[in-house]
Amino acid sequence: MSNKTTLIKNAKIVNEGTIFNGDILIEGEFITKIDTSISAKSSDVNVFDAEGKYVIPGMIDDQVHFREPGLTHKANIETESRAAIAGGITSFIEMPNTNPQTTTIEKLNDKFAIAKETAYANYSFMFGGTNDNLDEILKVDPKQVAGLKLFLGSSTGNMLVDNPEVLEKIFSSTDLLISVHCEDEETIRANTEVYKARYGEDIPMNFHPIIRSEAACYLSSSKAIELAKKTGARLHVFHLSTGKETKLFSNKIPLKDKKITSEVCIHHLWFSDKDYDEKGTLIKWNPAVKTEKDRAQLLKALLDDRIDVIATDHAPHTIEEKNNVYTKAPSGGPLVQHALPALLEMHHRGQISIEKIVEKTAHNPAILFNVEKRGYVKEGYYADLVVVDLNNPWTVNKDNILYKCGWSPFEGTTFKSRILQTYVNGGLAYANFKIYDTKFAKQLTFDR
Repeated sequence: MSNKTTLIKNAKIVNEGTIFNGDILIEGEFITKIDTSISAKSSDVNVFDAEGKYVIPGMIDDQVHFREPGLTHKANIETESRAAIAGGITSFIEMPNTNPQTTTIEKLNDKFAIAKETAYANYSFMFGGTNDNLDEILKVDPKQVAGLKLFLGSSTGNMLVDNPEVLEKIFSSTDLLISVHCEDEETIRANTEVYKARYGEDIPMNFHPIIRSEAACYLSSSKAIELAKKTGARLHVFHLSTGKETKLFSNKIPLKDKKITSEVCIHHLWFSDKDYDEKGTLIKWNPAVKTEKDRAQLLKALLDDRIDVIATDHAPHTIEEKNNVYTKAPSGGPLVQHALPALLEMHHRGQISIEKIVEKTAHNPAILFNVEKRGYVKEGYYADLVVVDLNNPWTVNKDNILYKCGWSPFEGTTFKSRILQTYVNGGLAYANFKIYDTKFAKQLTFDR
């Protein structure tokens, strides 16, 4: 569908903590007018009557693994960005643990070239830090790249930054936002050996949050925060999974002034350790899904603004890979298509307001990463918009799952809310289970 001129009429517009009825005029890539009533000036205008429906800014997902290059039997930028726009995610920031890893400027540029040709949602990438690539880190252009990603836990082989001197040097040397995966490696290895001695390779899944424990998470995240305070680095802690960690973060100052920020992912808000018996390795993530108490404390910290952002950590594997025994089944699962419907389901349960969902999935990622002209329903901003029907139930099944891996931990779940339309840079990219072939995506830029 073209992005010439579109008029969305009679919408419930959600922006900056308010919901108001109005019309939105989209001309080319931008929102040019928002008013209580706008008339179409010619018959060429695409008019959509959104009576009774909500229009929200598209999600900016700051943490995805789209597996390209090198791991494309699981996923690629094209397939997963299609699933993302079906899920109301209009911009994504992809992680560096591909094959080869994104730890040189050359490999980073290769990924930008792939995304330019194949992405359906707006895109940027994290640059990966290692024990020996500081020279490359210092070449990164902060206006073009979302930030730096460091693994302080064992998720990703030789991307583990485990040299304290190197870590401090990186923290001291860059103005880039540093995102970290925090789990203490020694703790996890020791715990794993205990359970392997007892069960061999086939450890029961419900020991996963005990192996990748609260202590492993807290030890690593508290150290990272200590180092950020010492060096003045700009730190963002990915995917909090424990209530204890939420105490490390503050809501005393506005997000734009924070030097240390955090995020929570959909799966840590939705699942708990009680789900392992039914879901098994399908909900094996790093960090692990933990207790109902942890889940409640994460939601509380999200609502009181100690946690700043909601993301997906979308990380698909094939079902064959997932069906291995515990020690061989990889961690991670696909989420971009179902994240927003799951959050809206939490809204139906009275757990979170739509305004707060928009703040944590669109406004705050835009503030946190200084994303230019995105994350809001505002005149002069790119028209990255999602039309949502809160009362149009549908059930996740094999036929409507768009991930290349073909499965979802939400399979069989009925969501009350449906994404009717997704606009990317003013173009209608998705409408009610149909993805249009035209790609409207652009590279994200950052106002730094």
